[in-house]
Amino acid sequence: MTTSLGPQISALLLTNKSLVPTPTWLTSFLSTQRPATPLTALYQTALFRLLASDITTSLSPLPPNTFPPDIHNIDLQSRHLQSPIVVQVLDIEDMSKSRWEQIEAIEALERGEGTKGREIVRVVAAVEGSDDLVAAGRAGGPHKLLLQDARGVRVYGIELKEVEGVGLVMSIGCKLVLRGVSVARGVVLLEPRTATLLGGKIDALHEGWREGRKTSLKAAIEASERERV
Repeated sequence: MTTSLGPQISALLLTNKSLVPTPTWLTSFLSTQRPATPLTALYQTALFRLLASDITTSLSPLPPNTFPPDIHNIDLQSRHLQSPIVVQVLDIEDMSKSRWEQIEAIEALERGEGTKGREIVRVVAAVEGSDDLVAAGRAGGPHKLLLQDARGVRVYGIELKEVEGVGLVMSIGCKLVLRGVSVARGVVLLEPRTATLLGGKIDALHEGWREGRKTSLKAAIEASERERV
């Protein structure tokens, strides 16, 4: 009986979040659900699982909703991509912070801490609704993101203006929807009106990124220090 709800769930995901799951993913998902589960509950569960999934295997790589084949063409000075494109974040860098400051920020988040001015605060409180602490988690910027679409194409994105939810407090694997976004010489330009954070997290990618990021930052610092000797 849940199988007959597939088109309705797909329609809700597309209308509300611009997500288009593959038929294979949707069939597999529905096979794990109880037949009497209400449509609203099925939709919420499907959304949660999609946001925690790798979109290169869970979302349909439809041409209008993925980066164009020539996205990396640096000869194209500027263009706009009108169709909504769902991407997942594979890397994030705070361009306003030094390497040591970025390491300290990652370690603070590992301890569940952020900063509010000079005061150390618990980032977990942000989940309880404190806007101040949410802002503290994204302090800094602009940020540089490595984005990946459903086809697996990777493109860098740069914050032109502060985008709500973007910051080192983000989880790797979280999803964004790009609508009418501008691309300049192969780089996606992120603004509040064209980039919306959906959330989500890919646990394996996040843990690997956190350790790998700290290692690469420390290696870069050591290499810089050797050059000065």
